[in-house]
Amino acid sequence: MDKNTVTGFILMAVVLIAFSWYSRPSEAQLKAQRERDSIAAAQQLEAQKAEAAAQQALTAPKDSREVTLPDSTSILFDASQGKEELITLENDLVKLTINTHGGIIEEAVVKGHLDQQKQPVRLLTKQDAHLALALATKQENILTSDLYFQVAPPTSPASPSSQASSTSVSEASSSESGAAHSCADNSLTLRLPLSSGSLDIDYTLRPNSYMVDMVITARGIANLFAPSMRTLDLNWTDRARQLEKGFDFEQRYACIRYHEAIGSTDYLSETSDKEEDIEEALDWIAFKNQFFSAVLISQQHFTDTHLKSQLYKKGQGYLKNYEATMQTAFDPTGAQPTQLQMYLGPNDFHTLKAHNDLSLNPDKDLELEDLVYLGWPIVRWINRWFIIYLFDWLKGFGLHMGLVLLLLTIIVKALVYPATKKSYLASARMRVLKPKIDQLNAKYPKQEDAMKKQQEMMQLYSQYGVSPMGGCLPMIIQAPIWIALFNFVPNAIELRGQSFLWADDLSAYDDVIHWGKDIWLIGDHLSIFCVLFCVMQIANTWISMKQQQNAVMSPEQEQSMKMMRWMMYLMPLMFFFMFNTYSSGLNYYYFLSGLTSILIMWFLRKTTDDTKLLAQLEAYKAKNANNPKKQSGMAARLEALQKMAAEQQRQQKK
Repeated sequence: MDKNTVTGFILMAVVLIAFSWYSRPSEAQLKAQRERDSIAAAQQLEAQKAEAAAQQALTAPKDSREVTLPDSTSILFDASQGKEELITLENDLVKLTINTHGGIIEEAVVKGHLDQQKQPVRLLTKQDAHLALALATKQENILTSDLYFQVAPPTSPASPSSQASSTSVSEASSSESGAAHSCADNSLTLRLPLSSGSLDIDYTLRPNSYMVDMVITARGIANLFAPSMRTLDLNWTDRARQLEKGFDFEQRYACIRYHEAIGSTDYLSETSDKEEDIEEALDWIAFKNQFFSAVLISQQHFTDTHLKSQLYKKGQGYLKNYEATMQTAFDPTGAQPTQLQMYLGPNDFHTLKAHNDLSLNPDKDLELEDLVYLGWPIVRWINRWFIIYLFDWLKGFGLHMGLVLLLLTIIVKALVYPATKKSYLASARMRVLKPKIDQLNAKYPKQEDAMKKQQEMMQLYSQYGVSPMGGCLPMIIQAPIWIALFNFVPNAIELRGQSFLWADDLSAYDDVIHWGKDIWLIGDHLSIFCVLFCVMQIANTWISMKQQQNAVMSPEQEQSMKMMRWMMYLMPLMFFFMFNTYSSGLNYYYFLSGLTSILIMWFLRKTTDDTKLLAQLEAYKAKNANNPKKQSGMAARLEALQKMAAEQQRQQKK
């Protein structure tokens, strides 16, 4: 480094030191900054303490909280005194009962759907569901579940569906505690009096929908909160009631699902107790049964979410206990209301998709249709863009659901028939070549000649244009459709309550034969559709095994097939124990699928002439006898691999 460079660095250091000394704050400025930092730290600590206290109060059992009347100086003095009043919001699809004690939806009745007792489905009940809001003020915590709201004229402009400027309560309703009132325009404003202001909740039930808006607005209470307080705590619990006949099957499809603000839909385990902290911001949280869901939606996202799901045992009348604690944005000044919504209705794909348009944020796609599980990505694509539209098209003719499933099976089988035929003909070509393969087995009986035998076998396949793997790919193509319907049928709410033949409900198991005590692996009933499905599986296995006996196989392959045959015959038995509690609609579909497969195999066997097929193969061989490069792709590749392996063995021996 030369002298000029060193001098430059020294001058730069001097300039930096001089500038730092010149721009440093004075003692007065430093003192003022320390005071500001101390005040901010104190306010932050105060807000954190209040927030922690609010969280503790929110999650504490209601029975453990002291119910004492605050003194007249408390901001909650007026709100702690009141009379419980029930108010009804109702349209053609759902009936909601809102309690002024706590200001929550106490009951939700879904019209047009019945439970096991033939009563309208109650998705939320006072005994099972609970939603509490908590806010941390400077003085004390606001916990809405302990307080009384008052009915007031709606004042929030945030809900676009509000059509009236006031809420009219039916004069015919009684004013006694616990009496039911009804709102003429399905809009309701509940006001919680707080000191000189209030906390308002504006409810609006959308017409001809299952969506209700909940807009929370602070009015004149900004001075009650610390400057850093910007969140509202929520605690939501519910016990999912058993609504369907099959407990095990319904519990398997009940879970907590949630949608990430940036991402996809996820869920907690359906088969075990699960507790999880969610780091991502969420658009909504759903307490899901097999066919119905209660969904809490936040337009400003949920954060710091903790979810918990616990299983109930059979016979208790409940499937699972759900709990969700989370936070969402809250503006104490009231300039930006907290916008919540609830979907309380069926898990119908088209209904859920239509309700995406009812979001208070028109730019946000809620993707509520994800509540209907359609399988893994490829399977979901088949269900989403093919099976659902085909099912809807058949349903549009007004046919019985049993006939819809029958026609669905026939159409699906017709669409995959070319692949089925190709698979069968590939097996048939191998079958007619069996005498020639037997000659190769006799020519090379020794184990050390296995490589030569395989090479000549591949050469034989190549000469006749036959691929030993030709029958596999078409069957693999059909597998996703089979799995797609496995996911679609149990989630199709259209089958719920639909009887067919001896089954009184295609969405649950058929139990014409039943007994009063559970038997291990079987349960307390025998599903006839499940038995028919398993019988069809045995018949299909027998037919397949009979074809395998005539197929071209080496002695080693025949030995391996003996174990495979036992496994194939055990599969229907395993299916019986698995599917005896599954929906009769699914077992009915699989029975029809197995039956049509047998009929298709019978038709192909009757229309395939082995003599003509062998003549076609001989003609192919003669046509390409002078063209050694004309080989089937798979056979050529297998032969090339075997020659390479043989060459490597010869090199190793050297």
